[in-house]
Amino acid sequence: MSLRNVAIIAHVDHGKTTLVDQLLKQAGSFHENEKVAERAMDSNDLEKERGITILAKCTSILWKDTRINIVDTPGHADFGGEVERILSMVDGVVLLVDSAESVLPQTKFVLGKALGRGLRPIVVVNKVDRPDARPHTVHDEIFDLFAALDASPEQLDFPMLFASGRNGWAVKDLEDERKDLTPLFELIINHVPEPKVDVNAPFSMLATILGADPWLGRTLTGRVETGKVKMNAPFKALTRDGALIEQGRITKILTFRGLERVPVEEASAGDIVIIAGMTKATVADTLCDPSIEKPIPAQPIDPPTIAITFSVNDSPLAGTEGTKVTGRAIRDRLFAEAEGNVAIKVRESDGKDSVEVAGRGELQLGVLIEQMRREGYEMTISRPRVLFKTDELTGQKLEPVEEVQVDVDDEFSGTVINKISERKGEMTDMRPSGAGKTRIKFLAPSRGLIGYQSEFLSSTRGTGIMNRIFHSYAPHKGPIPTRHTGVLISNGQGVSVAYAMWKLEDRGPMMIEPGIPVYEGMIVGEHTRDNDLDINILEGKKLTNVRASGADEAVRLTPPIRMTLEKAIAYINDDELVEITPKSIRLRKKHLDPNVRKRMAKQAEAESA
Repeated sequence: MSLRNVAIIAHVDHGKTTLVDQLLKQAGSFHENEKVAERAMDSNDLEKERGITILAKCTSILWKDTRINIVDTPGHADFGGEVERILSMVDGVVLLVDSAESVLPQTKFVLGKALGRGLRPIVVVNKVDRPDARPHTVHDEIFDLFAALDASPEQLDFPMLFASGRNGWAVKDLEDERKDLTPLFELIINHVPEPKVDVNAPFSMLATILGADPWLGRTLTGRVETGKVKMNAPFKALTRDGALIEQGRITKILTFRGLERVPVEEASAGDIVIIAGMTKATVADTLCDPSIEKPIPAQPIDPPTIAITFSVNDSPLAGTEGTKVTGRAIRDRLFAEAEGNVAIKVRESDGKDSVEVAGRGELQLGVLIEQMRREGYEMTISRPRVLFKTDELTGQKLEPVEEVQVDVDDEFSGTVINKISERKGEMTDMRPSGAGKTRIKFLAPSRGLIGYQSEFLSSTRGTGIMNRIFHSYAPHKGPIPTRHTGVLISNGQGVSVAYAMWKLEDRGPMMIEPGIPVYEGMIVGEHTRDNDLDINILEGKKLTNVRASGADEAVRLTPPIRMTLEKAIAYINDDELVEITPKSIRLRKKHLDPNVRKRMAKQAEAESA
């Protein structure tokens, strides 16, 4: 039986996972009476809720007499580390591009990585049944992107299909009959080469995905590079530098068959398998026969650009809502995450009971925090900070700069340009994209983009689309204005009272409702001015025996500002924290005591003077 290994790559929301669903159905991976969830590959709860792929996943289908291993990859730039690792497992890629949105920053990122590995992509222009589809223009833009990324003549001669992943058809020409995905299956078999492998050499495999199974323990997924892997065979694990990590025996081998993992006695070079039996080996390590001394080269991962400090929750409400609250529990969980997720770096910070986590972006770190919340952790999170570099030749301070692409209605383009310019962004391109919309490209420092997403949605009344991707390091661009308003801070501990909140409404919008536990130093609202204000949110109406002839004033409160996790992390200043528990997201001052806050503010002023 012949074999093909292929990854599906694309920008977020261009239809990768939906297309894989249809490939599985049409290859007969499901029984007719079997109920399968939409986007079956997105098995993680957060993936289902957000409608995005976070973790790369493998599946396998049988088409005629060929086994096709398919890897569904994330489309968001923050999870690019997953994409980079996956490309080492495959011999071909299917590049999916939306027929209306066309080429976006992440398309450029994933395609650049695939071309750099010498892969020859198959291009699928998806969603051609959209009313605003422009498939032929998109085809030209894809060709221009290949050329801009220095594709070789063989790579530039890419085969292309038009498709509707949701409706399960693909055609070579838009005039062809729209029946099923047979053209895509045939193109994968004819265009993607079989794995070039040596079955007779000793076993070796590069680990690309780390997993944990309740029955099997630690598992590693990867492509068998050489030889055969057999049950109970001895193996050893080597680091990227060739140092020995551990030795042992293979306790389980699993291969992919549709959405199921099937145990086998042995697997040959070229196949993608899951192996159990390790206790220490992790991603980017080489698993091999004891006779092998040299590891398989692993792709270096782009460096993280943003860092957040995770600390123990020390508020008066600590331990009332979560089960995992100690510094050791938080530290162990984060170091375990770093083992399997090569795109993040974890280190113990100088302060006690705190750990610094560096990653690719706010979404990636936000997903990690949300996962920990659901597991019962309580912690406090600092404002994200960017990671600077120093130029080795000039000693100049460098900061990460991102390429930002926005699609907005024409009427909002001026506002967006002003807002991003305030944040030290430089416009590099602006052109109409049809249907009353404008596409604008900027190069902007990551520092200035922290917290901009919610402001961008407000500026465009929810109609704008913004995509960002790491571009390069550039000289430091100077101070960038942060939040323009101060905050309202509770001056005591208790339960918020509707009457007190009503009386304080002219001071600014609230972030909490009546009947919510609060404590001294907790942020309960946004001040209308630029300074912070301590308020009493606990005072009820004084009752007397004297009654007015008219009815009491009715208390009508404005609905509070709803703080999501990402919005809260982006909102806070350097002297503030986000308190995360399984049930609540609270904003608070780093120092709860107002006297300590004043002292620290004076100290900061003196240092900056």
